[in-house]
Amino acid sequence: MKTLWYYLFKLFLKTSLFFYTKKIVVSGKENIPKKGAVLFAINHPNGLIDPLLATTNIPRVNHFLVRAAIFKKPSVKWFLSTLNLMPIYRIRDGVSNLGKNQAIFEDCFTIFKKGETLMIFPEGSHDKRRTVRVLSKGFTRIVFGAIEKYPEINISIIPVGITYQQASKYPAKVAINFGKPINANSFLAKDELTTATVKLKNEVSYQLKQLSVHIPFNDDYKITLKKLNKGHVDFTDVKKVNGFIEKNEFPEEKAPQQNNFKWLLFLIRINCFVPLLIWRMASKKIDELEFIDTFRFALNAFNFPIFLVLQSVIVNLFFGTTIGLIYLLVSVLLLWCYVKLAPTNTESNN
Repeated sequence: MKTLWYYLFKLFLKTSLFFYTKKIVVSGKENIPKKGAVLFAINHPNGLIDPLLATTNIPRVNHFLVRAAIFKKPSVKWFLSTLNLMPIYRIRDGVSNLGKNQAIFEDCFTIFKKGETLMIFPEGSHDKRRTVRVLSKGFTRIVFGAIEKYPEINISIIPVGITYQQASKYPAKVAINFGKPINANSFLAKDELTTATVKLKNEVSYQLKQLSVHIPFNDDYKITLKKLNKGHVDFTDVKKVNGFIEKNEFPEEKAPQQNNFKWLLFLIRINCFVPLLIWRMASKKIDELEFIDTFRFALNAFNFPIFLVLQSVIVNLFFGTTIGLIYLLVSVLLLWCYVKLAPTNTESNN
C-alpha cells in the first residue's frame, strides 16, 4: 500500500512539474541500475525542488535524507515518512541532536542491504551559485558503514548534476544529468578507510563538475558569470557551457529574447488571480532565495487545480456542463501554452 501511495504521489509531482517547467532535459538515465543498492549523490542549487526533480526522473522507489528542520511538526513528520523521507541532523540543529544520526545511518544500512536506493546531497546545504562545493564525508560514512556491516552487498554511487537556466524564475528550464556508476566497494577494498574516503569524495566531486555547470569559486567567478550572461548562453547545455569556462572563451554578447507572450500572461493573471494573489502574499515571508521555487511549486501545485476546478463548477452552474468543461480545458491550455512557449530568462545573478 505504501508503494502504491509513493507512485501515486510521484505521478502527481511529475504532472505538476510538467506545468511548472518550460523544459526538463534529462540525460544518462541508462546509467541507473535496474536493481541493487544505489546511492544518488546530487548537487544542491535550489532547495527542496531539487529532490522532486531528481526523483520524478528516476524509475525506482527512492529513500531520501533531508534536513531535520522540516520534520519539527508531528503531522509533517508523519506525511514525509510515508514518502520515504528521513531527517539528517547538522550542527546547526543542535549538538545534542547529532547522536540521532546514528539511528538514521542504521536505517540507511538496511536500505542498502535490501538492494534499494538512497538519495543524498553531499554538499550539505543548498546554494544557487554555479559551482560544486566541497563535499561532506557524510555520504561516505553511510556507504562504507553499510559495506562494513554487510560485506556481501555491492553499492553503486550515481552522481547527479542539476543545472537551472535561472533558478527561482518561472517557468523553469532544467538539466538533469546522471553520471557513470561508481563502485563504492572497490575503494574500500584497495585502501584503508581514510584514504578511501578522500578518493571516493574526489571521484564524486569530479563527476558532479562535469554533470552540472561548474564555475570555480574564486576571484574570477563573477567575471566569468557576467560573460556567460552577456552571451545569453543556455546553461542547461552543460557540456557546452563548461567548455566555455574551461577554455576561457565566451560567446559574443547577444540581445535578450523578446517576450511576445505578454498578452497570454495577462489572460492567465486575470483567470487565476486568486492563486496568484495567495502566492504573492506568501512570497513576502520567504527569507531564503533558494526556497522561492520550493514554496511557489508547493502552493501552485495544489492551488491552481483546486481554483480552476472550482471556477469550472461555477461556470457549469450558470452555463451548463459543456461550457464548464470547455472553460476548464481552455484554462489548462492557456497555462500550458505560457509555460512552454514563454521566452527563457537567461540572466543569472548567482
